[in-house]
Amino acid sequence: MDDEVVQRVFQEGGRDYFQQQPSTSTSTSSSSSILQSLPLHVSFDHGYYLLVKSIQELREKKEGLVTVGIGGPSGSGKTSLAEKVASVIGCTVIPMENYRGGTDEGTDLDSIDFDALIRNLEDLTEGKDTKIPVFDFHQKKRVGSKAIKSAMSGVVIVDGTYALHAKLRSLLDIRVAVVGGVHFSLLSKVRYDIGDSCSLDYLIDSIFPLFRKHIEPDLHHAQIRINNSFVSSFREAIYKLKCRSEVGRMTLGGLLALGYNVVVSYKRASTSVNIGSLSLSLETIDTLGETFLVLRGSDRKTVGAEALRMGITGQWLTKSYLEMILERKGVPRLNTPPLVSATSVSHNQEKDIAAPKPIRTTPNLVYQLEDLAQPWTRSPTKSKMEPVLPTWHFASSDRSHGGSVGSSAFRDTMKLAPMPDSYDLDRGLLLAVQGIQFLLENKSVPVIVGIGGPSGSGKTSLAHKMANIVGCEVVSLESYFRPEQVKDFKYDDFNSLDLPLLSKNIGDIKHGRKTKIPVFNLETGSRSCFKELEISEDCGVIIFEGVYALHPEIRKSLDLWIAVVGGVHSHLISRVQRDKSRVGCFMSQNEIMMTVFPIFQQHIEPHLVHAHLKIRNDFDPVLSPESSLFVLKSNKQVAYQDILNILDSVKFCSSVQNFIDIYLRLPGTPANGHIAESDCVRVRICEGRFALLIREPIREGNFIIQPKVDFDISISTVSGLLNLGYQAVAYIEASALIYQDGKILIEVDHLQDAPSPYLQIKGVNKEAVAAAGSALKLDGSYTTKSYLQIILERLPLVERSYSGTHTHQAARLQELVESIQSQGGSTPSESSQSREVSPMDGIIEDMQCRIRRLERWHTINTVLWTFLMSALIGYSLYQRKRQ
Repeated sequence: MDDEVVQRVFQEGGRDYFQQQPSTSTSTSSSSSILQSLPLHVSFDHGYYLLVKSIQELREKKEGLVTVGIGGPSGSGKTSLAEKVASVIGCTVIPMENYRGGTDEGTDLDSIDFDALIRNLEDLTEGKDTKIPVFDFHQKKRVGSKAIKSAMSGVVIVDGTYALHAKLRSLLDIRVAVVGGVHFSLLSKVRYDIGDSCSLDYLIDSIFPLFRKHIEPDLHHAQIRINNSFVSSFREAIYKLKCRSEVGRMTLGGLLALGYNVVVSYKRASTSVNIGSLSLSLETIDTLGETFLVLRGSDRKTVGAEALRMGITGQWLTKSYLEMILERKGVPRLNTPPLVSATSVSHNQEKDIAAPKPIRTTPNLVYQLEDLAQPWTRSPTKSKMEPVLPTWHFASSDRSHGGSVGSSAFRDTMKLAPMPDSYDLDRGLLLAVQGIQFLLENKSVPVIVGIGGPSGSGKTSLAHKMANIVGCEVVSLESYFRPEQVKDFKYDDFNSLDLPLLSKNIGDIKHGRKTKIPVFNLETGSRSCFKELEISEDCGVIIFEGVYALHPEIRKSLDLWIAVVGGVHSHLISRVQRDKSRVGCFMSQNEIMMTVFPIFQQHIEPHLVHAHLKIRNDFDPVLSPESSLFVLKSNKQVAYQDILNILDSVKFCSSVQNFIDIYLRLPGTPANGHIAESDCVRVRICEGRFALLIREPIREGNFIIQPKVDFDISISTVSGLLNLGYQAVAYIEASALIYQDGKILIEVDHLQDAPSPYLQIKGVNKEAVAAAGSALKLDGSYTTKSYLQIILERLPLVERSYSGTHTHQAARLQELVESIQSQGGSTPSESSQSREVSPMDGIIEDMQCRIRRLERWHTINTVLWTFLMSALIGYSLYQRKRQ
């Protein structure tokens, strides 16, 4: 769908591409943009992806500089988006804050030097070098300038509150508006505090008086509209957020006008030093008259280890400076916010508890501009204000049993009351951590958490984020696989788990005993060893995550049940549904689920309804800039010793993998004589496991930017795709030698049909990957082609079959397909369900098979009779000639 949306930029029916004709008249309107408006309102991740693809398309079709403007209110995420795009495209970012006059605030329109910015953009557009100002926020004045060479600026991004102003729009090729973020979180907070008596329009006028007059009107001219709900997120590696800019006087004045009172103000003097990835600060608070030492980092265990190394043992403080000041003034701490009203509480209590099912939601629709809710920039008005997160409590019936809180009998009867709604990943993570803290305070240790959901929904990522915050261990249910079941590809079968061993381990943990949990080797398909696990008094928490973590046989021993749905799992459903509708055969998501995910629907989904906390994961790891791998690919030969020289010998490790990639394409998709990777679903078979890729990566320069997704599927899912009509059109068989040191990964792939191996350098840091490529002297030898393209280009057309594969591969490919279908049908299968859903399909398929057999037999008969008649005629002519 995303490629189609971007293509609408240049095709009829959407944002038509047109080359601007030279005109003698000058105009300040936005008509000079080579893109027409595409009325989309997308997420941050989706908008990032669309913006990158649009820039790439424009660079190919437009000569000269491509200019992009990213505008929106303060705190909406403009700068983050610009930095993410720049990390991929490698472009120049011009912050509008550098054009401040210094005498007023950055949110004041009159404080921006538009003339200087326009001169800089015009110079770059005309191919001239230019100098942009540099503004110092501490001195509140310009302190110099920075040179920008036009030759290095193929793409320029203007980032600022007024980036879409009428004075700039005529110079911008792509206009992007970002709303939401911290800006609307403040509105939600104010609206909650003062109740419904104050309208949202009044809040905007009071808190952000310049927004409606000077910012909001310009955002409607954007071609890509992004609603950034990425607030209070735990996805980032840094858990402490700081605001770099000062709070505007008008914003503070608006809050005071609404009735807010200043109760605490203090000054903080800070001295900081960096220790690698950690930061050590000495902070002096004038109101308290004390100096505090603060150690910050992105990983909980790393921060703790560094504190121990420095000999700092506490006493640790978890209170904020505000809390300490209020305590000194004698103001009691309010742990939970007051209830809004009795009516809303009773409404929530009466609401039915249902499992979130984003996998069955309606597909995203692209609305026309006139259909957009006006004004779209005020995201809280789209439905209702963001509700304040509820608080955890025990079911009311539990306390009727009596007994002391410390007694084990009473502890076992204390059950959490389920949350009345489902939540997104960020708020769900916050609630999960608060649920653990609530259990630790009221039930003591240990607290055992279970996280369940379908494959690819985000269970593992959520579990490790929680563990990093809480400081506990994560145990995957994959460790409890039975080797005999795994050899039959039954990863998603509940019987593949060693349930007695799991029950013993959980029982030992509940009684405070050491226990030995298994370690399963997925490559060999066997249990390699056991490792000892003991719950410490300092933490007292352990997390079990897996597909069946909420199965009744398992969840009865757990304290907190968390269900996660969505993620890549739902994207596969959307992809299959899109492909089916492409060829004129619409199929409901229920029908697709009954065919592709029979095990999930029968044995996983029913248990998610009982979860204490339901999380819907709308986070798309395929589109997200947070999960990108930068890849360089080359077929240049590199010596083994050269690879060792650029890797860290202390952290070096290596492995060998054999894999087969099978490309599935829906029948009826226009092929035009070749296979397009975008029309295929790639299934990778590696060490007996199946992984799925449903979207092409981004290719930029020498780099391939691909999603960092480990999405395992069962063999029954692959069989379900084949049952839905997907055809295996190609396959690649290869072996990979993998070398890594934690920062970069070097993979040497030996393809079966390629004369020489290919080397891939992968990493999350673009500069580190580029440096490794230069160290191996690979510059000039890179390719961004996929292995499918490389293999097909080597084959002459006469040696390809109808589907595009080499003729001698057809038998091997058919063998793989038959093996998948036979193995996939051995589980609670699609075949029986598909017959129940549509018995006519089986009859038609049987008739088609008979017709094909008759056609083959007719062809054979024709050939034989032609050969026989030719022989008889030839013999007759020969006899006449002799006579």
